[in-house]
Amino acid sequence: ALTGQSEPVPVTLASLSLRVPANYIQNPAARSGGPQESLSLAALFPSWQGYSAELARQFQGNAPNSAVVRILIRHDANGMDAATRLARIYRPNLVAPEGAPGPFGLRQYGFAAESGYEKTDLFVGGSGRGLLLFLCGRPAADLPSPNCQATDRPLADGVSYSFRFKRAWLARWRELSGGVDGLIARFEKT
Repeated sequence: ALTGQSEPVPVTLASLSLRVPANYIQNPAARSGGPQESLSLAALFPSWQGYSAELARQFQGNAPNSAVVRILIRHDANGMDAATRLARIYRPNLVAPEGAPGPFGLRQYGFAAESGYEKTDLFVGGSGRGLLLFLCGRPAADLPSPNCQATDRPLADGVSYSFRFKRAWLARWRELSGGVDGLIARFEKT
């Protein structure tokens, strides 16, 4: 449902005003602009380009090394920062609350069986904007191409965002996070 048209679309989510090129917006109805409850975007990593006919093949498929990053910006009246989310939601479900050193400068946590998260790993890292939490599916026979999701982060009053990428790109988590932040900042109306 992506389009190659790149005209800017004015969108508002609560207190946040954006002008997003249409070729980043996944939902055709959202391309009409105006107030939205949520906004789904897609871009290629590391170029941060939106969809075009020339790049169509890269936006299709679900390969383990797919470079598509999916960003969800949404109303979130009860937004939590990462430290609060870690303490309230994830810590009660962890096998070892202190975690262990993980790959790529991240701290890694495992979830208890029957927690609802038992097929995922939690990775925690620091950035210039505080903690980042990544819930990453574990590769399995029924999940050969797992995703990582950077959990909701406050963006503006009543608005948060999250983003998904393939676990194969976790080594570049800092670049991914900074790129998503930069892309959103580029779309913000001042």
